[in-house]
Amino acid sequence: MADPPIKLFRTRSGPLVEAGGRYFPLANGDWDELVNDRDLRGRLMNEISSATDVEPPGANELLAPIGRQEVWAAGVTYIRSKAARMTEAREAGGGDFYDRVYVADRPELFFKATAHRVAGPGQPVRIRWDASWNVPEPELALAVNAGGSVFGYTIGNDMSARDIEGENPLYLPQAKVYDQCCGLGPCILVQPEALPTESSIRLVIFRSGEAVFDDAVTLSEMKRTTENLVAYLFRDHSFPYGCFLLTGTGIVPPDSFTLQRGDRIRVTIEPIGSLENHVVQHHE
Repeated sequence: MADPPIKLFRTRSGPLVEAGGRYFPLANGDWDELVNDRDLRGRLMNEISSATDVEPPGANELLAPIGRQEVWAAGVTYIRSKAARMTEAREAGGGDFYDRVYVADRPELFFKATAHRVAGPGQPVRIRWDASWNVPEPELALAVNAGGSVFGYTIGNDMSARDIEGENPLYLPQAKVYDQCCGLGPCILVQPEALPTESSIRLVIFRSGEAVFDDAVTLSEMKRTTENLVAYLFRDHSFPYGCFLLTGTGIVPPDSFTLQRGDRIRVTIEPIGSLENHVVQHHE
């Protein structure tokens, strides 16, 4: 009989493991030490074998599954993303940059967020007040330990100001990096094996209770391998606490769509689960 999926949650009461629909608290609450265990899955299986299960965590108990890790992101890894980026940047003279990076050996990698900029399940993500075209980018996120090994998977939402990025590719950090610019969660699916290529990423955006956007893409449409992305990220680069790497989006809302304050974003990747965030906008 196959082992059940192991999901690691970060909660206000400490790390929590789900296995076979049961939830188990962990004795060691040091998140950064935990996620850098070289045999994390084996450790978790061993700990829960003698632990007493508890009630599932409430919605307000869940936190983003991140400690002192950084979040990085890969761009232009899906053909739909390449086409969208070329269109929005063409007038600025940067359209062919995205075509070049799509076919190049070296991927586009950029810094996305530190933990204080990350929103967990049920927490707000932000749209920039100085942007008029804001979209979510639903992505598979790799959980990578300090040694450069992928130990699990979670869901990422790479919030993006497309008009700022489209105005000039050099504005990418401003379009991508700001407070509450990234959603992460609801847990880490702890397994070293890659998710099946037929796995689906689904994005649904709700406005006033109604779904105003609904689309999905499979991992088979991603051009680059996760091994390739991680290898490039770790070139001359160290992550003493590990990191998360968002692997790019293949879902692009139409040019006429922009997020509004109060929208609710749901990203689902099975068997990880669903990440939901609501949209806020601040003028400070």
